Amino acid sequence: MNCPSCASETDPNATFCQHCGARLAGDDAQAEQAENDAEFPVPVTGTDPRSKFQQAAAARQTDDDHLEEDVWNGCYSPKAMIGWWIAAGVITILALVAGVLYLSNHFGWLFLALLIGWAALGGRYAYRRFGVHYYLTNQRFIHEAGILWRRIDRIELIDIDDVTFRQGPIERMFNVGTIHLLSSDVTDPTMNVPGIDDVRRVADLIDDLRRKERRRRGLHIEAV
Repeated sequence: MNCPSCASETDPNATFCQHCGARLAGDDAQAEQAENDAEFPVPVTGTDPRSKFQQAAAARQTDDDHLEEDVWNGCYSPKAMIGWWIAAGVITILALVAGVLYLSNHFGWLFLALLIGWAALGGRYAYRRFGVHYYLTNQRFIHEAGILWRRIDRIELIDIDDVTFRQGPIERMFNVGTIHLLSSDVTDPTMNVPGIDDVRRVADLIDDLRRKERRRRGLHIEAV
């Protein structure tokens, strides 16, 4: 018996051609059973709802976009605190001058207060630098915070509704800033991501990926 589609010799008892996959049998029940048992997907060219569903499912199986891949990762940039260091240095100089001129009897307490202030500022920097990390994939944004105790927040890119960023005057000089994510996430509907180096590029990257993910999910839902 020859296949009417490719003219190849086939098994007389076969329902589909083992060479091209064309349907040989006319019995719908046998055809459906053979399709379920086939080792390879049978080409579907019909326009009925069942055929459309099979075509959409086959398209999803061959779509590589569903594989999660790392796109970017980062942490708090040291340049983000340059403004704080400058302000702290100016305050320290003014306080020391005032202490020498007017508070000589309490200079020790003034020095201790300045020392505590610098220690607090250093601790703030150390926590943000070594305790906060960000990871971006083509499907999720992940925020890790903590040194001894760690908290990990994950936001699906498809749930992010808006991406903006903010820069102060000094931050603009060093190309750093804070990214704001507005989403429908239950835990953190509004997330601030401070100290991002090359902030405009990273914000645009997040926005582009969330748009791509929404288009991909939307096309599959519409097709099915």
